[in-house]
Amino acid sequence: MIISIGASYDGKGINCFFPRVKLLIDETNCFLDPLGSREKSKLLHILLIRRIFLYFCITSYVIGYADEQSKKYFMNFFNKTGKMALGSRLRLLTNKVTEDAAQIYELYHVEFLPKWFPVFFILAEEGEKTITDIANEIGHSQPSVTKIIREMAQAGLVEDNLSSSDKRRNVVGLTDKGKNLSETVKISCSDVDAAIETVIDEATYNLWEAIEEWEFLLEQKSLLKRVKEQKKIRESKAAQIVSYQSEHQLAFRSLNEEWISTYFEMEEADYRALDNPQEYILDQGGAILVALYNHEPLGVCALIKMNDGDYDFEMAKMAVSPKAQGKNLGFLLGQAVVNKAKELGAASIYLESNTILKPAINLYHKLGFRKIAGRATPYKRCNIQMVLQLSQ
Repeated sequence: MIISIGASYDGKGINCFFPRVKLLIDETNCFLDPLGSREKSKLLHILLIRRIFLYFCITSYVIGYADEQSKKYFMNFFNKTGKMALGSRLRLLTNKVTEDAAQIYELYHVEFLPKWFPVFFILAEEGEKTITDIANEIGHSQPSVTKIIREMAQAGLVEDNLSSSDKRRNVVGLTDKGKNLSETVKISCSDVDAAIETVIDEATYNLWEAIEEWEFLLEQKSLLKRVKEQKKIRESKAAQIVSYQSEHQLAFRSLNEEWISTYFEMEEADYRALDNPQEYILDQGGAILVALYNHEPLGVCALIKMNDGDYDFEMAKMAVSPKAQGKNLGFLLGQAVVNKAKELGAASIYLESNTILKPAINLYHKLGFRKIAGRATPYKRCNIQMVLQLSQ
């Protein structure tokens, strides 16, 4: 909801305060509102801006316009739901702001719908533009901009299909009526700026500066990524890494056979290790670790003793059940295997894999492994070899 012209989102831009909030609310509802919760990669930096708005602005503004009974009802509701009701709480605020904006237009004798403002602003400030250019600049879809242009044209504020060197481009511009209205709207800027400045002065925090800071932080790491990280941290607390016991043999074989058969085919070296882990791995000075998730074995990994002068152990037979993926189990298991190798006095760990297994390769890089080449391998599926130097 925007009520005046002559400012952009850059700099202070105080006149864009309300429309910016409206933009935030529209996108927040898709992710955080319990009534319409769904993951959405589009979140980026805008989502947490609303969180600031929730903390720093909503309470004083909404309460100022609500009667005592409504105030108590809504505050009790939001106290119960917590931050998951962010979309609903902001929607309550924006409804009131929208009502005020319409009355503010009336105060200045301006016949104008608040939703027209982003398009109106661009045309007033930058002149004629195509619908595509307008949509890209204000972050709206082309159908949305086309609809607004149609409504503004009916009101006599814009005209489209202006003359252009490229007949395929639908160029839009303000009419004389629109240009005159632009000048009228600008008169309201000082009053609107002054009014919002009083809110900033009365508030403990400068919301506008806080928004800029949070935008930067969320450009570096989106809310979706932050939520995924917290989800992994929470779920990883249910994981436990234990040493292999005989009762884990079925899980050791089945988990490995599942991923190998999905991408490749079982080979002779696989059967030797998976059918006889005690003899082939443990009795030779190696180790096997098992990742339990809620007491169920959902991940395994072996350290196989290498009988050559190059490397001490091979990290092999790492497997994580698909139902445990995304719970940080692979990384926890990999860390435990590296620590186990250190306990056994290893100076280096070798592994073989295939680049088609991108999550696994990313995990190995995260653990510190680096690519090497030139060693003979018993596996047909191997097309990458990696080493982790523990002595460094």
